[in-house]
Amino acid sequence: MKLIRSGSHAGWIVRRLMAGLLALFATCVSTGAHAADATDSCSKLASLALPDATITAAETVAAGQYKMPENPLTRLGGLSGMNVAGKTANDPNPAFCRIAATLKPSSDSDIKIEVWLPLNGWNGKFLGVGSFGWAGALMLPGMLTGIEQGYAAATTDTGHDGSTPEGNGGRFTLGHPEKLTDYAWRADHLMTVNAKMIIRAYYGKPPLKSYWVGCSLGGLEGLIEAKRFPDDYDGIVAGAPPNPIVNFNAAQLWPSWLVHHDPSLAIPKEKFDMVNKAVIEACASPAGRKQGFVDEPDRCLFEPRQLLCKGADAPDCLTAPQVHLLEQIYAGPVNPRTHEVIFPGPAKGSESQLAGFADGKPFPVALDIFRYTAFQNPDWDWSGIDWDKDIDKAIANVGPLLHVDADLKPFFARGGKLLMYIGWNDYHNPQELIGYYRTLMRNAGDTTRASARLFTIPGMGHCFGGAGCDTFDKLGTIDKWVAHGVAPQRVVASKVDGGKVVRTRPLCAYPEVARYTGHGDIGKAASFACVAPHEGVHVKASLNAGAESE
Repeated sequence: MKLIRSGSHAGWIVRRLMAGLLALFATCVSTGAHAADATDSCSKLASLALPDATITAAETVAAGQYKMPENPLTRLGGLSGMNVAGKTANDPNPAFCRIAATLKPSSDSDIKIEVWLPLNGWNGKFLGVGSFGWAGALMLPGMLTGIEQGYAAATTDTGHDGSTPEGNGGRFTLGHPEKLTDYAWRADHLMTVNAKMIIRAYYGKPPLKSYWVGCSLGGLEGLIEAKRFPDDYDGIVAGAPPNPIVNFNAAQLWPSWLVHHDPSLAIPKEKFDMVNKAVIEACASPAGRKQGFVDEPDRCLFEPRQLLCKGADAPDCLTAPQVHLLEQIYAGPVNPRTHEVIFPGPAKGSESQLAGFADGKPFPVALDIFRYTAFQNPDWDWSGIDWDKDIDKAIANVGPLLHVDADLKPFFARGGKLLMYIGWNDYHNPQELIGYYRTLMRNAGDTTRASARLFTIPGMGHCFGGAGCDTFDKLGTIDKWVAHGVAPQRVVASKVDGGKVVRTRPLCAYPEVARYTGHGDIGKAASFACVAPHEGVHVKASLNAGAESE
């Protein structure tokens, strides 16, 4: 190799090195200045004046330094099936500005909210993160996913602390009508309004688009937002909304109420599992049988009497009282005066999760809805429920706050989009949500009929879990629809095990269903097509051989 000794060339090299070092120094100074400016802008939000609100924290959180608190909601929200962007797990946090505030719209209100603002790469949009169950804490995992995707994000505890005795379950609603109002709708709306003001103050402009994503209570919160405040969000993802909530919780009391009054009806968990295997064998497609769930439960003609013991009781059969109980569970509670179904029972294929609802003890969430929230009576005796008068009274007391009728025309008229989803293995039978969706579309009118989509998910439990594919990109799907006009017809969902995707399937917009094409790996979504179900055709319920859902 020949050495270059040219002085001019050496000078050129030195000049290039100096220029590079100066550029690097300038970049570092610029980056440092930006970080300093972002930190300063964040801390200044501590003095931001908000109506009926006090900002309690305004701090920057460095990349990778956020420590997620441990509580039931953060553990739940950390599951892949609950991930708003369909991620198997969250990455370490990007740098963000964390704002915490307490809202007091009434003298008895104590609403906690947090708003997270990405320091870099804000996409100009806002994400409201829904809660779960009785709330009582912040759904922070959804916030983390939101800022990872570039969104400013906010969530609320809905106005009470679930870690305290008085805030645990539904107790906080006893004698506290303002707290009930906060839980029902006010906390979510005021969180949204204040978050948008904070976003404008920090970035100098309002969000271009706003989305809500939530499941269970979070799904109901989304429907309530669409109904009461149609201007709050441009797109809403409402998973498994327990609507109407009184009827839904009545259905959750029903099996145990039956067993409480007649213990001979009781079915042990092992027998529920046995029934589930029989239903899958009878009604699932070959792909569904291999993967452990019924593909199209609404087409399953299995009847409990097919498992009636021919002689003495045995592990692989049901006694006559057990057959009767299972028939009544499938049917759901019925008003004895009008003979109307109060809420449909769970779908066929969901039997393995029924034991916890049929042990003769009241389901805690359902019990609290009635004794604390609806009747304001902690001594209310659930075993003496009047399935006519008590249901009507509870609806009269709670319905105006928490029930959402199927008329969302103002939300649709302004261009709002609604994506609903629910698992077929949820105790909450998707047939109820299907009925709501159909009525919603009838009420919407021709100009807004394309503004809602419903996805029913085979094998998925309540919001997550089960043998089905429960993980999909809810946030990305609603954004493509609202911001880019791409209405969802087919969404790929994953089954995640140990942090890894083990199989995929398409979710199809109702009324279409996913069917195996007959070619390719049944563990890959590409091997399935979304097709319209055949009118009047059902899966034959045979305990001797499974039938294809064709």
